Amino acid sequence: QVQLVESGGGLVQPGGSLRLSCAASGFTFSGYAMAWYRQAPGKERELVAAITSTDGSTKYAVSVKGRFTISREHAKNTVYLQMNTLRPEDTAVYYCNAVSLTYWPNPDYDYWGQGTQVTVSS
Repeated sequence: QVQLVESGGGLVQPGGSLRLSCAASGFTFSGYAMAWYRQAPGKERELVAAITSTDGSTKYAVSVKGRFTISREHAKNTVYLQMNTLRPEDTAVYYCNAVSLTYWPNPDYDYWGQGTQVTVSS
């Protein structure tokens, strides 16, 4: 059974930090690129950050570049999103995503977590 279990969300003041975690199971972690998306009320889901498995290269949305860092620990089947200097506009539900490096764009190999709420407010 494929599972992506997210944790680390919560309420934080502007300028603060949070670290999101996504624990993966039920598939070959090393064969998937991992990503974090977010969706705010009334807005479309957007890519926040992504990381490959083959070479560890990363990609970030312009709005978070320099503030957020994505990483992964293959031994723990876990991907992280370190979020620093948080702003109110970062408030959203954050989703963990796994995409097969072999079978993309086949949706049968595209997995999503349930999401974790991040609220940045004073």
